[in-house]
Formats: sequence, structure tokens, C-alpha cells
Amino acid sequence: MVKESLKQYIEAEILPRYDHFDKAHQRAHAEMVICQSMQLAERLDVDAGMVYAIAAYHDTGLAEGRDLHHVVSARIIREDKELCRWFTEEQISVMADAAEDHRASAKQPPRTVYGRIVAEADRFIDPVTIVRRTVQFGLDHYPELSRQEHYERMLQHLHEKYGRQGYLHLWFEDSPNAERLERLRQLIDDEAELRRLFDEFFL
Repeated sequence: MVKESLKQYIEAEILPRYDHFDKAHQRAHAEMVICQSMQLAERLDVDAGMVYAIAAYHDTGLAEGRDLHHVVSARIIREDKELCRWFTEEQISVMADAAEDHRASAKQPPRTVYGRIVAEADRFIDPVTIVRRTVQFGLDHYPELSRQEHYERMLQHLHEKYGRQGYLHLWFEDSPNAERLERLRQLIDDEAELRRLFDEFFL
């Protein structure tokens, strides 16, 4: 059970930070990761409040750029003294580690079940949403690219992250993401449909 006071703090002080991030990482993304994390936590022996907070904070480090956002998110958790109202120092340390470990391109697996939960929840794999967010990210961060260059960047990213040889890892065998990932891979292989979606989202 998540304490109502913790929810109120996060909704007032943490989630609004996402309103200033790129289109692919705004409040709806944070809320989705919270929802997915809580669903995973239901069948695991974990602290629901910790899971909720980790999910809420996991991308707050984007305020200082994307490259090290996972490290900055961990620092934000460690430095937020308000969290001491609900968690012990040891719990806060575990939460910070989990936020740091959530990044899909991480070379090592998450250190704890909390890291695996937020890493898995961050990978809510809806094929159309993935394509849309990839296009939006490119438009936000590489406005100088031509339309064709944007398409090629999207295609490269999709193969590198979600392709059959991609770096994305799923951390729970029974995760709904397994079926969704296979559907996404089929979409990546369908050049005509992929181009149609690109054209729809390239605004």
C-alpha cells in the first residue's frame, strides 16, 4: 500500500518536472511507468511505496540531459530529504540504485528486484507508441535532419534497441512485454507499414 501523503508529494513536486521534458518523456510517460511498476509489484514481495517512488523519479535526471539521466535521477533521490518522511536511508539507497539501473542500454542487469521492476515497466512496448515516440524524439533533438534522415535515424534506433539482436532486455519471463516485443519486431520488418506510421507521426 502506498501512503496517501507520499502520493500527494509526488503528484505535487515530482511529476510536474516531466512537463518540461521532450515529448517522449512527459508526465504521461511517468504515469505509465508508475502504473506498469505497480502491476508488476502486485505479484512480488516488495514494498509498494518504494516501487511507486522509484517509478516516479526514474527519469527526473533528464533535467540535466539524456546521456547521464539515470545517474542524475539516482542523485535526485538521494538528495531529496523529503523522502526521509517515508523511507529509511537503506531504502532510499536501494531506490537510487534502481533508478540508476533502469536504463535499457545498461551493460549490467539491475542490482535488485526494484531495478528490474522499473526497468521492465519503462519498456512498455506498444509498437505504434514506440514508433511515435521515436519520431517525436528525433524531431525534438535533431531538427536539422531532413525527412529521409529522420526516417533512417528512426530505423537505426529501432533495430539497435528492439531488433532481434538489439540491446533491450526483458527482466520477467511472464511479462506482457514479451508478446508486445515480438509484435514490434514484426512491424520493424514490415517496411511499408513502418513508413506509413512514420509519415503519420512526422509533423
